[in-house]
Amino acid sequence: GVMVVARNLSAHSWLVEQLQARAVKREYVAITQGAVTAGRSIETGIARHPQNRKKMAVRENGKPAVTHFQVVRKFSHYSLVRLQLETGRTHQIRVHMQHLRHPVVGDPVYAGRSRIPPEADESFLTLLKNFKRQALHAWRLSLHHPETGELMQWEAPLPEDMVNLIAAMKDDMEKHG
Repeated sequence: GVMVVARNLSAHSWLVEQLQARAVKREYVAITQGAVTAGRSIETGIARHPQNRKKMAVRENGKPAVTHFQVVRKFSHYSLVRLQLETGRTHQIRVHMQHLRHPVVGDPVYAGRSRIPPEADESFLTLLKNFKRQALHAWRLSLHHPETGELMQWEAPLPEDMVNLIAAMKDDMEKHG
């Protein structure tokens, strides 16, 4: 996916300021479990999980976190969503989607056991079981150049494994509705 790296201290300071001012636009694509009905904004607090210190959780006393998302395509048991971060909390997208009961496919921390569609054919099951990472991709990054002020934007195409998974979901939906 797309990421930005500051090449010097001045650029780093500027980037931190832009992130704090919420002037950097970060957009992601994810495949989630379940058919998400509609896009919306999620505004919650996020803090460390009370029992598992390696996880984050939606908490009243957490730091404010805002994620906007829209449904790109619904499949039988999955959804392709585009997400935009307004804030940048640790694991924010993963925590928010799990909170909505639509965790990111392949997420070993927040998704729990994989929900396998009962009517899925063997080739789709194999592809799903062999998907060994989160189906989450940093798709687009937009920010203003620290010296010129010009709006800069970069995109990274979906990786091949996500493209293949989406194609298999389309095929599965055509076969099984």
